[in-house]
Amino acid sequence: MNKEKNPSVVTFGEVMLRLSTPAFARFTQAGSFIVTYAGAEANVAVSLQNFGIPSAHVTKFPDNDLGHAATQSLRKLGVNTNGIIYGKERMGVYFLENGAIQRASRIIYDRFDSAFAHIKQGEINWNEILQDVRWFHYTGITWRHLL
Repeated sequence: MNKEKNPSVVTFGEVMLRLSTPAFARFTQAGSFIVTYAGAEANVAVSLQNFGIPSAHVTKFPDNDLGHAATQSLRKLGVNTNGIIYGKERMGVYFLENGAIQRASRIIYDRFDSAFAHIKQGEINWNEILQDVRWFHYTGITWRHLL
């Protein structure tokens, strides 16, 4: 990890490509999608960074333009990305239809066979990443990748 930006908090989880309908359009009405990258644990790192708490996010992305764009999106928000690894697999995707008034939002997940799902024991150097870290954050869907 970069010692200049040694994080106080490290988060670990999948970041996915989010394709959302513009405004409040339904999936059946959308002619285009808005691209962002999102994941619950990464969102925690971004929020903590906004509060001035140095944070890092660890995940696995595909080694292609989408994976590198996702890494850049975290870096732009100040999150340390030195623990991110890359592989040959694909990026998980989810589609978001924003709700309107009484109509709830809808989400369709397509995360099967993602790079994150293929993390193998020993790929992440946890001893280095967690050195001097005060807090480690992950969620229930992620715990199996820690075994």
